[in-house]
This record gives sequence, structure tokens and C-alpha cells, in this order.
Amino acid sequence: MSLSGQFDRTFPVDIHVGPRSYIACEARLLTHEMTRGLYLQTRIAADRFISERSLILPGDGSVVGAGSVVTKSVPPRSLVAGNPARIIRSDFEVGAYGRFLTADATEAALAEADLT
Repeated sequence: MSLSGQFDRTFPVDIHVGPRSYIACEARLLTHEMTRGLYLQTRIAADRFISERSLILPGDGSVVGAGSVVTKSVPPRSLVAGNPARIIRSDFEVGAYGRFLTADATEAALAEADLT
């Protein structure tokens, strides 16, 4: 977890982050939403990545884009982004820390292109 990521201080015992998941800079994980009167558990499964400045309200998720506001459950193996967050891509696999399986190849291709 990034040093600037934060867990809900009202009910922090109801936040569960799976192994090898990463909470990026200034992301917030909440277990309550006062406007709807919700006090629920917030679960982040294994191998998930929560991008910068995301706000996660109670529910499950996969990969959450930067600045997203997630207000309901996200299907497994989905990428969501926006405010409110919407499904951008579904049915893909991620590795440790929510990193796309194709990320190494993409980085290598970009590095190679930079050298030429």
C-alpha cells in the first residue's frame, strides 16, 4: 500500500485486502457511505490494483482506474473507471499486484521503440 493511501477511520476493521494487492497514492477505501446509510465490509480480492485517487465504497472489485468512484460491486476480472465507475473491460487475467499479464511485453516494446 502506498504511504498516502488511506483506510476508513470510522470502521477500519471491515476492510479486507487480499494478498499481493496494491492500493496506490491517495486512494481511499471506505466501509460506510453516510448518504445511503451503508455500513458494510469492503473487500479487495487477491492480485488487484487500485489506482491513484480512487475512492472505493463497500463492495468487491478487480482493477480500478485512477480517480474512479466505485459505488457498487464490480464483477471479477473487470476493469472499471470513471465517476461513477463503469466497466471498461471484462474477462481478463491479472498477475500479482493487479498487473496485467501483458504488461512486461508492453514495457519491453515501448523501451525498444524508445531506443530506435
